[in-house]
Amino acid sequence: MKVNRFRLIGLGLALALSAVFARDAGAGEVLDRVMKTKTLTMSSDPAYPPQSFLNAQNEFEGFDIDVGREIAKRLGAELKIVTPAWEVITAGNWGNRWDVSVGSMTPTSERGRVLDFPAIYYYTPASFAVHQDSKAQKVEDLSGKVIGVCGGCTYESYLKKDLKIDAEGVPPFDFKVEAKEIRTYETDTNALDDLRLGDGKRLDAVMSALPTINDAIKNGYPLRVVGDPAFYEPLAVATAKGDPEFDAKIAEIVKAMHEDGTLTKLSQKWFGADLTRAKAGS
Repeated sequence: MKVNRFRLIGLGLALALSAVFARDAGAGEVLDRVMKTKTLTMSSDPAYPPQSFLNAQNEFEGFDIDVGREIAKRLGAELKIVTPAWEVITAGNWGNRWDVSVGSMTPTSERGRVLDFPAIYYYTPASFAVHQDSKAQKVEDLSGKVIGVCGGCTYESYLKKDLKIDAEGVPPFDFKVEAKEIRTYETDTNALDDLRLGDGKRLDAVMSALPTINDAIKNGYPLRVVGDPAFYEPLAVATAKGDPEFDAKIAEIVKAMHEDGTLTKLSQKWFGADLTRAKAGS
């Protein structure tokens, strides 16, 4: 999801890089501030259902939102949400404007230079959607087609065949599609909006997170999923560099949420499936 086209890395390497590159926070600074103010400030996306979105009452809802609220609760804090641009979040150097990103971010080597990734909290299946009128029946049928993706994300990297995922527990995958054209969009939703106009009108297919595709279908988009997921990608909590105490606390909380079933329960609530572990056989 939402990643640059650089090699993906495991949590160990991402954390190790924190000893090499410039800091954005002093040791213990973020954790001390959160505990003192009893407020955890989280960056989020107001238009990324079902992970995060604004409901009819203009309130945030979604899987990422619930995960963030639970983390804040276990810190003894209230959750405050801000909405900076994705490029600003991934650029690092947050300057204490927010404390954490629970935004379905994939850890990458580029991001590991400016951010830490203390915990993976779920894995999302990357899948292809086509219009209901499409004749495509399997992923391989999409070769030679115009495919829409979010710009600078793992789906674009997959179609360019330079995607590599190193995170522990992620099943291997193959590149099964040779796109005629990769058409990039600011968000997955924009790409799905073009696909809904008709088979081949603007796009022949879209590659996105399976929950995002299913949410669009649930909301009346005339689309269907083709084949099995192309790959499973890890999504991690991101923090500013330089506060190992805060990272350790986040890792401890997320580990407990895995172990006590909280993350599974939230995944079932929002996705209708347990995405807290990568599935083999993709």
